[in-house]
Amino acid sequence: MSLTVILNGQSRSFETLDTPTTLDQVVGVLGLKADRVAVERNGEITPRSTWSASPVADGDKLEIVHFVGGGSGRV
Repeated sequence: MSLTVILNGQSRSFETLDTPTTLDQVVGVLGLKADRVAVERNGEITPRSTWSASPVADGDKLEIVHFVGGGSGRV
């Protein structure tokens, strides 16, 4: 069995994840650093502190954005 979600607008299946699973497991399988991303699940921003208790089910809609630092420093 696998988990299929809508990730950033595209269907994505995770063969290594079964349902039920949690948001922190999905972020881990994606190889993302938890301190550098924000996650919206089904239209609601999910605080990082609750990822391990936030269930992810087939068909859930996830939006994951990366924080990007930097800039030219010019004004």
